Amino acid sequence: MNPKYAALVWALWLAAGSGGTAQADERCTRETLNVRGTPITAGYCVVSAVRSADGRETIVNVQETYGSPRGSFGQTSPLSFLAGGDPSRVIEDVSLARLGMSGMLHLTLILRAERVQIEAAMLTPGAIVVK
Repeated sequence: MNPKYAALVWALWLAAGSGGTAQADERCTRETLNVRGTPITAGYCVVSAVRSADGRETIVNVQETYGSPRGSFGQTSPLSFLAGGDPSRVIEDVSLARLGMSGMLHLTLILRAERVQIEAAMLTPGAIVVK
């Protein structure tokens, strides 16, 4: 990863977590997972949420940030949760390659009170429970 890009993503991630309005902070979560002895920080900020045309799903646009001592990156992802259920869950796979690590985090994300959090995490290959 380009060091300038990594520094920019890290700075934006820190700014998102430390600044902004109280409303923005209420829609953000951050936690650290221990993956093979390396701390990985995952942050999720809900940008918007809309019901699908058929009303069965809530499409939640989430600004995701991931960081480790070896790298960091951010992405915006649309996550489709079942509508009407609080909480509701989705599965997401996150490659650790952009963090300078091997493997994939298999995450169960939960939407509760307009916030996205990690409910469970497993490292693959090997099906190693992280959370």
